[in-house]
Amino acid sequence: MAEENKTLVAEFVLTGLTDLQGLQVPLFLVFLVIYLTTMVGNLGLIFLIWKHPHLHTPMYLFLSGLAFADACTSSSVTPRMLTHFLSKNHVISLFDCMAQFYIFGSSATTECFLLVVMAYDRYIAICNPLLYPVLMSRNLCTQFIGVSYFMGFLHSAIHVGLLFRLTFCRSNEIHYFYCEILQLFKISCTDPTVNILLVLIFSAFIQVFTFMAIMVSYIRILFAIMKKKSEKGRSKAFSTCSAHLLSVSLFYGTLFFMYVRPGSDHTDDHDKMYSLFYTIIIPLLNPFIYSLRNKEVIGALRRIMKK
Repeated sequence: MAEENKTLVAEFVLTGLTDLQGLQVPLFLVFLVIYLTTMVGNLGLIFLIWKHPHLHTPMYLFLSGLAFADACTSSSVTPRMLTHFLSKNHVISLFDCMAQFYIFGSSATTECFLLVVMAYDRYIAICNPLLYPVLMSRNLCTQFIGVSYFMGFLHSAIHVGLLFRLTFCRSNEIHYFYCEILQLFKISCTDPTVNILLVLIFSAFIQVFTFMAIMVSYIRILFAIMKKKSEKGRSKAFSTCSAHLLSVSLFYGTLFFMYVRPGSDHTDDHDKMYSLFYTIIIPLLNPFIYSLRNKEVIGALRRIMKK
């Protein structure tokens, strides 16, 4: 009986951030400015690093990889959200929905592993400065970035592949502003328990493993800094780590609350706020977090502007 009269869904409707018509244009303008600033910040940082040979160091190589991941994260969500603010057609095909989640999921996972590599880079630079050129060769740095992106692509591919075991027939409305995987589970006609369990396991493992690796690196860094006799040396070491620690705190805090917290704590409004933060706000903030107090980046930017 339950199998009769089932109409499989081939497209979805994204309800967006709000259905209040009076807010659509103001929200469009706000998020347009945010998106343009995000792209200029991240792509501009990549250009600066590529343009100036003195920035061709492991730290900036990893930073350019992070900036590209942030640009992909924002681009996977924001352009479609902007069109929906000004259009009454909020339909997205099943393929586009899967593609959107895949790009977002790949970028988010890649960022987890890049943040680990960046913490390891700081650990070697501060704790083993004499061995730094050997341990962090350009070839090894390229491999680190490649592995980070590969893990991102693989992790996202697993979840997208498992989505194809689900059928959608109850409703085609996704009460969200992008194709978020947990929201897809809510409208599935197939039991999504296996999918939910794997999302929880993979997310918890990746987030806990990468976060603990970062914390171990920074504990070792902290002990090394405390041993420094020079106040100037301590200050310089802290300044090189502060931007990365802030980025880590913002990124892991929002991901943990989104995917690892107990299910009973979930509310739609809270989920949207967390998602907004890590899909749009963090990619906006990261290039400025890493650049504003960085004398080398500021100096490179000034030289470009003088030309």
